[in-house]
Amino acid sequence: MIRLFTALEIPPEVSEKLVQLQRGLDGARWIEPHDFHITLRFLGDIPENLADDADEALSRIPMTPFPVEIEGLGEFGGASPHAVWARVKPSEPLRILQGRHESAMRRIGLKPETRTFLPHITLARTRRADPAEIAQFIQAHNLFATPGFTATRFALFSSRASKGGGPYVIEKTYPEDAFEPDEEWAEED
Repeated sequence: MIRLFTALEIPPEVSEKLVQLQRGLDGARWIEPHDFHITLRFLGDIPENLADDADEALSRIPMTPFPVEIEGLGEFGGASPHAVWARVKPSEPLRILQGRHESAMRRIGLKPETRTFLPHITLARTRRADPAEIAQFIQAHNLFATPGFTATRFALFSSRASKGGGPYVIEKTYPEDAFEPDEEWAEED
């Protein structure tokens, strides 16, 4: 069995801005910057052969680059918040891409996702934080925004079962030939 999900990666320049928020909230377990992502579809713990089917289905999903904007914060859990996140501004291209992921995973036999898609980047797990402090933290940062970025590909991630999520590993990117310069290449310029 392997735990998988699909997501958009977060570029380093955006991660740097998100990291600046990661302080001032007692009891928060901050997510590592290399684990920031925008989940498109959680596949769950699936057998290896189904993971191969998922890979094949994902390789057929067209990916047209589109802008992504991040603004504001929120939480999951209501009166007992368990996560603080940065809000990803909804857009038609993002909605369409997520819908294609949902359809592809249903076609290979996964159960439909029951949660409404709310694009976000988890910043912290907050089970041990005071709900009033979380509300104050969100209110204090409600005007937060990062420079936008262009999503040029999506990825299939794996994760091991752990508290708080992560570490996450990119198993494959789609389209495979999407250009993403790495730091070493960029330094050669």
